[in-house]
Amino acid sequence: MKAPLLLIERLPLVVRPSVATAATLAAVGAALWLRYLFDGALPSGFPFVSFFPAVILVSVVFGARYGIVAAVFSGLAAWYFFIPPVQTLDISHGSLTAMTFYTFVVTTDIAIIHWMQRANGHLALERERSAALADTRALLFDELQHRISNNLQAVAGLLALQRRRLADPQAAAALAEASQRVALVGRISRRLYDADETGKGLAAFLTALLDDVVQANGRIDIVRTVTCPANVRLSTEQLLPVALIVAESIANAIEHGLADHRAPQIAIEVTQADRELTIGITDNGGRLPADFSLDDTDSLGLSIATMLARQAGGRYELTGGETTAARLHLPHG
Repeated sequence: MKAPLLLIERLPLVVRPSVATAATLAAVGAALWLRYLFDGALPSGFPFVSFFPAVILVSVVFGARYGIVAAVFSGLAAWYFFIPPVQTLDISHGSLTAMTFYTFVVTTDIAIIHWMQRANGHLALERERSAALADTRALLFDELQHRISNNLQAVAGLLALQRRRLADPQAAAALAEASQRVALVGRISRRLYDADETGKGLAAFLTALLDDVVQANGRIDIVRTVTCPANVRLSTEQLLPVALIVAESIANAIEHGLADHRAPQIAIEVTQADRELTIGITDNGGRLPADFSLDDTDSLGLSIATMLARQAGGRYELTGGETTAARLHLPHG
């Protein structure tokens, strides 16, 4: 995608020579008219006062070539009409000094404008190249994430095939669980990373993650809600453990709490208080006892969630009762 040029980057304008020449002569004519208009109000010694702006304006708009044309015609007009003896191009000490001063000033002005426009052109070109490189980087990054996702899906498929060959029910269940986790990571990997590394909005990310996990389990009947402040954003490093923990909590709710529920619901609520971010995942299954403790379970998924939360400097909680609520507390802000 080509970066749009700023107005100053479009100068000097590229127009037909006849248009640029006519505009240059019009600028000189306007400067001559203004000098005549204020001739009585100006003290002697200001023959070029209205011609300097004309030369600068032409140089900026049309470039140094037409700036030189404007400088030549402006100098001749000032010399002929306003440097004594007027209406003659007489070469005297006074006229020679005035024209030398004029030549020095307009040459300096035109040169500075020309160098600035060249530098500006180089900057615009570099900006376009940077934009093109950024687009290429984003495209390559997206392709890389797509390939990683496909590879993870292939690994999940291989694990599923291997599970079918196992006679041991426990080993088959372990491979099935591993296959589901790998497949889940593959599905969310493209959502997990940002090519520009500016971080992701948590509300949109959690909504997509909840949809992914529910659809992966074939439960289109589950009512889903996500409540999250719109301004909460997390970096890629923060999102990785959050995604895994939240996905594990949702999968547990679907598998255990909502297995045969007639009106299944899952709600995710994000709150902020005292520099702490809390992500709560609640289901209405009511399958977990009220006195449940994470210390008393040998579930691999819950152990992974607890470990990831500790590595992120937070904690993971799971409570039962009429509703099952998993809460991830993380330092934030």
